[in-house]
Amino acid sequence: MTFLFIGFIFIPVGLVTLRASHSVVEIVERYDIGCVPEPFRINKVSYIQDDSIPKNCSLSFKVPKYMKAPIYIYYQLDNYYQNHRRYVKSRSDKQLLHGQNQHGISSCQPVEVNNDRPIIPCGLIAWSLFNDTFTFIRNRAELKVNRKNIAWKSDREHKFGKNVYPFNFQNGTLIGGGKLNPRIPLSDQEDLIVWMRTSALPSFRKLYGRIEKDLDVDDVVVVHLMNNYNTYSFGGKKKLVLSTTSWLGGKNDFLGLAYVFIGSSSVTIAVVFTLLHLLSQRH
Repeated sequence: MTFLFIGFIFIPVGLVTLRASHSVVEIVERYDIGCVPEPFRINKVSYIQDDSIPKNCSLSFKVPKYMKAPIYIYYQLDNYYQNHRRYVKSRSDKQLLHGQNQHGISSCQPVEVNNDRPIIPCGLIAWSLFNDTFTFIRNRAELKVNRKNIAWKSDREHKFGKNVYPFNFQNGTLIGGGKLNPRIPLSDQEDLIVWMRTSALPSFRKLYGRIEKDLDVDDVVVVHLMNNYNTYSFGGKKKLVLSTTSWLGGKNDFLGLAYVFIGSSSVTIAVVFTLLHLLSQRH
């Protein structure tokens, strides 16, 4: 009886969850290979490290289904191990919140000082900040991207200081990723805040912004991007993702499939136990 009850509850919940997941419209475009000029395809690392080579690139896609605003823009990185122990520890939470008066930045090695002056924000995580940029065009008109409130409110208010400004950042001989505006406090540098929340898996997405206009079926969207970020040195991949959401969030079939599987297994076990009981009754 208990197994049947579990099955009758879990299977409908799983089907509803799958329906919600399938209602999400998602477009995924890989661009790290296509944005490398043909002569540099055999040596992509030299291309990305040569500042004299233009990094601008364009790609286009057709919208497969109606996409209701807000449409979330993510960048996806594959084969990128943000969960590496040394990488995860290379930051100073006290410095991010209180600034350069904090002396406990030894954890930021090897990116803690430059020319005997502290780096704010210090550490490998901030140093490797993602810095590709995207501009979206539809019918020759630019689609505005809202880049406000892309970071968690708790992070903005309680982990990054309102009076802490970037200092001596990306001024060394070895430049990592993006640079920061030294006139904007860390609490307002939302790209950095999103990036500093490290991923547990080697394939992850991070929010870039939102398009607050609907996209119709068969709309052609052209993306002008700057292919600045180096994933070629470690065989990484870069993808651009546009996605709507449902009441359950983004597209993810795992939860629904798990409910259906557990419910179906419970019903199967209940049927088996019932048959065994009927066929093996005690006299």
